[in-house]
Parts: sequence; structure tokens; C-alpha cells
Amino acid sequence: MLSFEDVAFQYEGEDLPMLDGLSFHIERGEFVSLIGASGCGKSTILRLASGLLQPAHGAIRAAGADIRTQRRWCGYMPQSDLLFPWRTVGQNLRLPLELRGGLSPAEMDARVLETLRRVGLDDCRDKRPAELSGGMRQRAAFARTLLTGSDLLLLDEPFSALDFITRVTMREWLLRQWEQTHKTILFITHDVEEALFLSGRVLVAAERPIRALRSVPVPLAMPRTTEDLAAPEVQRLKNELIGLLRKEG
Repeated sequence: MLSFEDVAFQYEGEDLPMLDGLSFHIERGEFVSLIGASGCGKSTILRLASGLLQPAHGAIRAAGADIRTQRRWCGYMPQSDLLFPWRTVGQNLRLPLELRGGLSPAEMDARVLETLRRVGLDDCRDKRPAELSGGMRQRAAFARTLLTGSDLLLLDEPFSALDFITRVTMREWLLRQWEQTHKTILFITHDVEEALFLSGRVLVAAERPIRALRSVPVPLAMPRTTEDLAAPEVQRLKNELIGLLRKEG
């Protein structure tokens, strides 16, 4: 569903590239987390995958085709929810449908309401973002990402600003959404436990520049609960991953 083929990228004015000949792939329907030390290039990978940045060389493909030849190949959700404060929640969710075009106002409203119901916010359609809690705002932002219509979702540390209890709740909620929608998700996080809970496998960025990503399968079946993280094999893997990140840092 997503592949990087010998991708290189360097920010202007930087001495070292962020990526140097990076290749990896994600299969359709996978939930994959990407972890690494702060500043190692995790968000750069997502910006390249979304088309916000262009590689110096190499190819990035979605569903087998170069992303430069496609439209709406992914839905991208950054760390901040980026909800427009002057729009209601429902109006914020209409944005990707308005940009896409081809739907009547009634059709857009129906799709927005259906998606709000899916994420448990159907009674918030007419509220402003300022009236929502942090977790509710992130759910609204995720709902807007779903309405892009893409099967590939790129989520860049969407829970990092939330308090611990809300973050745990949102992890469980996101996993349920993935199980229902069967979307392909690439999820960036700095939280090893979060990566292990959500993912089928974890990609580890353990060098700068990034030339390869270590792929680590998570030994937990689906569905899973937070209590499953206490399993000895998961704790061993958690310690191993933390050790890799410490070496990187």
C-alpha cells in the first residue's frame, strides 16, 4: 500500500541528509508504527509520503503507483488537530468533501453525520472546536481524515499533547476504528508502549541519516487490551526497543 524505494532527502542548509537511500514497504490493511529519537526524521518520512515534501531521488508509491501521478492517495493527520475555530465540527469535517467536489450539500451532510456517529461525536456536529475536550478534538480530526476517502492514513503523533489517561483511552479507541475500517495506517510515536499496543509491527529508525528501518513484529494477537502489554514477551520487546532508542539518542 505504501513503499519507499531508495529515497533520499535533505533539508536546505543542513549538513547531513535526513534519509539516504531508504527503502521500506507497508502492506494493505497493516497498522504499522514508526519510532525513533526526536529529530531523527520520523515526521519527514510522513511528509514525504503525503507529498508535502519531495525526495531528492528515489520513488514513493501508493498502491503500486508513484504518488506524483495520483490525487487523494492518503489522509494525513498532523500532531495538532488543525480544526478551524470559526467552523463548527460538522463544517470542519466537510472540508475534504468540499475540496473533492462532486457532492451536493445534502450528500456531504449525510456523510459527515455518518462519520461523526462512527467516532462517537454525532451530538457534536454543531459545536465549535473550543467546546470539545482534547480527546474529542482528536476524534474529530481523525473523522475528517477518514472523509478524505483514502485507504492509507498517515498519523503523526496525534496523541502526544493529551494527558496520560486520555491518551490510553484514545489508543483503545483508535484500535477499534482500525478494526472496523480496515484502513492502512502508518503511525508515528515516540512512545514505545503506544507503538506496541497499536501495531502489528514496529519500524525503528536507529540512525541518522536513515538508511534502513528495522522491522519488529509485535507478538500480540488482535483484538488486544491494555492488560496484554504486561505479557513477559511484550515487556522484553519493550526493553529491547527502548535500548535501541537510547543508543540512537
